[in-house]
Amino acid sequence: MRKSSVSRETLETKIYLDLDLDRETAKNEISTGFAFADHMLELMSHWAGISLNIECQGDIKVDAHHSLEDVGICLGQALIDALGDRSGINRVGWAMVPMDEALAEAVIDVSGRPYLVYKGDNLLTQIIAGQEKDLWREFFKSFAFNARLNLHIIFHYGSNSHHLLESAFKACGLALKQAAAINRTNVLSTKGLLD
Repeated sequence: MRKSSVSRETLETKIYLDLDLDRETAKNEISTGFAFADHMLELMSHWAGISLNIECQGDIKVDAHHSLEDVGICLGQALIDALGDRSGINRVGWAMVPMDEALAEAVIDVSGRPYLVYKGDNLLTQIIAGQEKDLWREFFKSFAFNARLNLHIIFHYGSNSHHLLESAFKACGLALKQAAAINRTNVLSTKGLLD
C-alpha cells in the first residue's frame, strides 16, 4: 500500500498529515486553519484520487504563510515516501483544467530533480481570501521541493482569482494522478534510477 504519515512541529506550526495514494473513495479531513486552503487541498486530493488528512495548528493570527508553507513541506515528504522507489510509475503527468473564465495548466515530472516554474500569477489579485497571493507560490514551491518534483504551474487566462487557483489545484491533482499511476515494472529513466 502506498501510504505515508508525516509529523512536523516548529515554533510556528504543528502538523500531522496522512496520505494514501490508492484510496479514491475515502473522506478527507483537512484543517489548515485557513478555510480557503482547505478547499484547494480538498480539490487537489479529489482530482488526484488520493486520501488526504491534514491537521495543522499554526500561527494563523500572523497570517497563513507559515501554515501553508509547512503543509506543502509535509505533503511533499509524504508523497515521496508513499511513492517508494518509484518503479512502475508513469513519472510524468499533465493536465489543463478550465474553471468558468479561467484556465490553468499543471505539468509534473516525479524526476527526483526538484524545480518549480510558476507562470501567469500576474493574473491573480494581490489579496485572495484575505491572504497575499504569494502564499500559493510558496505552497507549490515547498510541495515540489520536498516531493522532489519538477512542477510547472501555468495560469493561462482568467479574471477571478478563486477560479484561477481552483483550476490550478484541479490540474495539479489530475497531473499527479497520471504521474503516480503504475503502468510498468521498471523505473522510467535511462539512468535506471530517479534522482
